[in-house]
Amino acid sequence: MKFNVVLKPAEEGGFNVTVPALDGCFTQGETEDEAVINAKEAIICYLEGLEKVNQIKSKPKVILKEVEVAI
Repeated sequence: MKFNVVLKPAEEGGFNVTVPALDGCFTQGETEDEAVINAKEAIICYLEGLEKVNQIKSKPKVILKEVEVAI
């Protein structure tokens, strides 16, 4: 799979990275190359997390509900 990643220079140095297609998937790196490597790892972790949620949903006798919290 291919994902676009957005690298923004960080004020403290290095780069902040977001993955627009995956809400809440972000990382950082000291160099552009490190930021891209970290982005690949973050994407894999994000997708593995989604897989675990799907496994929970498919288990018998397990109820999964979404809750909203106002802050």
